[in-house]
Amino acid sequence: MGFFRTGIVPAGPLPDSGRLDEWLHSGMHGRMSYLERQAAKRRDPSLLLEGVRTIVVAAMNYHADGKLTPEPLRGRISRYAWGEDYHRLVKSRLDRLLGFIRGRAPGTKGLAYVDTGPVMEKSWAALSSLGWLGKNANVITRGQGSWFFLGVILVDLDLAPDIPQRDLCGTCSRCIRACPTGAIVAPYIVDARRCISYLTIELRGAIPRSLRPLVGNRVFGCDDCQEVCPWNRFAVRTSEREFVPAPGILMPELAPLVKLNREEFERRFSSSSVRRARRDGFVRNVVVALGNSGRAEAAAPLVEALNDDSPLVRLHAAWALGRLGTGEAYAALRAAGARESDPGVLAEIAAALASSP
Repeated sequence: MGFFRTGIVPAGPLPDSGRLDEWLHSGMHGRMSYLERQAAKRRDPSLLLEGVRTIVVAAMNYHADGKLTPEPLRGRISRYAWGEDYHRLVKSRLDRLLGFIRGRAPGTKGLAYVDTGPVMEKSWAALSSLGWLGKNANVITRGQGSWFFLGVILVDLDLAPDIPQRDLCGTCSRCIRACPTGAIVAPYIVDARRCISYLTIELRGAIPRSLRPLVGNRVFGCDDCQEVCPWNRFAVRTSEREFVPAPGILMPELAPLVKLNREEFERRFSSSSVRRARRDGFVRNVVVALGNSGRAEAAAPLVEALNDDSPLVRLHAAWALGRLGTGEAYAALRAAGARESDPGVLAEIAAALASSP
């Protein structure tokens, strides 16, 4: 069914759920309010499936070949989004696995989740033989590293549990040092408010000004903490054709992406996880990347973005032009300031012009 490893854990209240509560209480989940609303279900899987006895965790490899180059006028997209949206594929395989279980144990009650349900997949995986929770808060396996998706099946059967895999991170802290925004605030703790994956995917509003330069040319997600992980030296190429990079997904040119309207965005990313960012959020990321490029030729598409229908895009375009700091950029900002009506965009234009000659 395409899973390279599974783990089996007795179901019950989530061990050490206090860590989740502390993380939520500190506000590290940012604006992902659904995490707070669903906290009780995340602590106790019996609130999802009455009579649950076992949690089966399954891992599917998505590691694909792809050459990344340091080209400032091209964007970087997280590896997991290079192919087709994984939710549908992994869920269909989990449903098949649940069907197999029911074929051997008729009448079994079960539920399958892939990233969309209130289940702590990584926590349960780390309680099994599948892998351990790394200092970057990703699950790591001894044989294939961390380039994989997790899915879980809750069943009301008693299955023989695994012996948990011990933590093999040791004294290594490469992921902590590599994080561009310092989002790994302590081993095993990620402050989502600083994480580029959150900033470019989950966050619907403006990216904090202090973090925009650190985003670089990442337009959807970030893999830096996984790229440096020594255990990913053992990663193998996925056998799933759906995860092979789609045309135009590897290092896409930034300038054409500024022009995407909603229909074009939906069409281009119809089967991609990139849709999660939505059109305005994605183009916001693109203009930030253009501002970080330091290239004069980035000014023209950014000037065009100052006329975008979305205030969110115009706001970040103003910042990006100010970051470029060219004569063309400042002239465009002054012209935009004369016609702009949105207070947030006007404030960004004023901030950008404050450093003009």
